[in-house]
Amino acid sequence: MVKISDVARHADVSPSTVSYVLSGKRSISEQTRRRVLDSIATLGYHPHAGAWALTSRRSNVIALVIPLRSGSYVPVLMQIATAIVTTARGYGHDVLLLTQDEGATGLQRVAGASLVDAIIVMDVETQDVRLPALRRLRLPVVLIGFPADPAGLTCIDLDFEAAGKASAEHLAAAGCRDVALIGAPPEVYRRGTGFAQRTQAGFERAAQAQGLRPATWPCDPAPGAVRAMVARLLRERPGLDGIVVHNESALGPLLDAFRAAGRRIGEDLSVLAMCPDDLAEQATPPLSSIAIPADEVGRQAVGLLMAKLDGQPVPGATLLPPQLTVRPAPGPRSRSAAAEHVPDPGEQLIRGERLGQVAVGPGREPA
Repeated sequence: MVKISDVARHADVSPSTVSYVLSGKRSISEQTRRRVLDSIATLGYHPHAGAWALTSRRSNVIALVIPLRSGSYVPVLMQIATAIVTTARGYGHDVLLLTQDEGATGLQRVAGASLVDAIIVMDVETQDVRLPALRRLRLPVVLIGFPADPAGLTCIDLDFEAAGKASAEHLAAAGCRDVALIGAPPEVYRRGTGFAQRTQAGFERAAQAQGLRPATWPCDPAPGAVRAMVARLLRERPGLDGIVVHNESALGPLLDAFRAAGRRIGEDLSVLAMCPDDLAEQATPPLSSIAIPADEVGRQAVGLLMAKLDGQPVPGATLLPPQLTVRPAPGPRSRSAAAEHVPDPGEQLIRGERLGQVAVGPGREPA
């Protein structure tokens, strides 16, 4: 069994320093604290939860409010949740899961009973009804997502507005002129979910600036609904030559429906997906994509929460810049050039093109 003395020796500190890092009783430099936490994770040290809670006056539990409702893409939610649980364990904390249905009452219950030290809230709406309760809580809170008014809150997420902008600019560079954002299911927009609205705003604004003709089409991912939506879209927009798919569940059925309608993916219809990399890579053909950084969001959310627990200042807003991966599928205007030029392997995949900025100050609405 790993002892606290083993952690101290591995981190090259005294056992009392390890205790102070665990209890938070004294201020420890961030470099030393990080070294101790890394040693704890490396050695697999598990302090006695009851003793730790008594000495630190903490429960060493954080609450994670996770959405379980229609329109949510469960694999990405679970990836974020897994990253949160794993990272929290590295800090010596367990995670208590709360469902979205508990609302403000559930938040007040766990806070009032001293069940948790801090809270992470996912799936934030632009006019979220839980915000007044969150602002009243005397516990550190981190939101994954941005409400319309983030003043006084700590928020983190992918910069979806910048992602929407980058996707429109990508289609413009591919020679597209009549474009559509095929978005989340209709209920996600009806709820006013922040990520969907920000993506739409960034896409439509950038498309118009590029001289494109944009539209946003919410999409029910059921195969029959997808086929009906594609048929209607092509009737109303027969010149459609580029789409952005921000609906992981509908990606496969959408590609099948467009192919069935006679559209050649990557030739007369350029497609960019906002989804996990593996979905874009496994599509036929592989699609250019903007990744959803689920692991990074989860890790950084816990890091922000732990810093707040330690009384350290944190930014009010953390926006992760989108990363665009261009996969070899020529757009409408580039087909002839693609036929004349066979790229070498180094040109086949451009990875990690970073877009946007992270600089959003506390209490300011992200740009």
